[in-house]
Amino acid sequence: MKFPYSETVLEHFRHPRNVGKIDDPDGKSMEGSPACGDMVAVYIKVDPDTKKIDDIKFESYGCASNIATGSIITELAKGKTLDEAKKITWKEASDALGGLPKIKAHCSVLAIEGLRSAIQNYEERHGLITKREPTTLETVRKRLRKVMNPIAGLDLVRTNLVKDIQMKDGTVRVVIDLPKNHQFAAAIKEEIDEKIEPLWDVKEVIVEFTD
Repeated sequence: MKFPYSETVLEHFRHPRNVGKIDDPDGKSMEGSPACGDMVAVYIKVDPDTKKIDDIKFESYGCASNIATGSIITELAKGKTLDEAKKITWKEASDALGGLPKIKAHCSVLAIEGLRSAIQNYEERHGLITKREPTTLETVRKRLRKVMNPIAGLDLVRTNLVKDIQMKDGTVRVVIDLPKNHQFAAAIKEEIDEKIEPLWDVKEVIVEFTD
């Protein structure tokens, strides 16, 4: 099925800006699901004094709209302060592209979620979250929904790989229903660490695998 893309969308699709990965980013995120067809990863570098986004890059896995919206949000956010970047809306991104077909509007929402999640990741890691709710089992489970199961292309929770979650005295223990020598075990552990460790009251994350 063909969609009536604007010339701006096609330009950003053919020549996307700020594509790639930032090594050792100050904040990063991954939103979407390969099973649903669209994913976007966002990486940011932030000036510690001005809190401006000095550099931002994205990686996109999906359609033309997904790539174009990833490209445009990096242009909109670059040079802005974190607070300014958080105010960028999906409609602003869509309008900057000359509009998107209604059936593809979710792509601009996904890109904005990626940007905001990368900013949140930065703020958590630097103790900038002012409203600090205690971490609960549901908080951990919600974060695990953003860790992909590479085998199925869905998250760990939806594919029932999370066998158990325990919390005690700032230690979060997650048991994953895969053997520890599985080819994806190390990558899954790293992603879990990245999602859970920034929480302000988490002191240690222990990821265990079944034998």
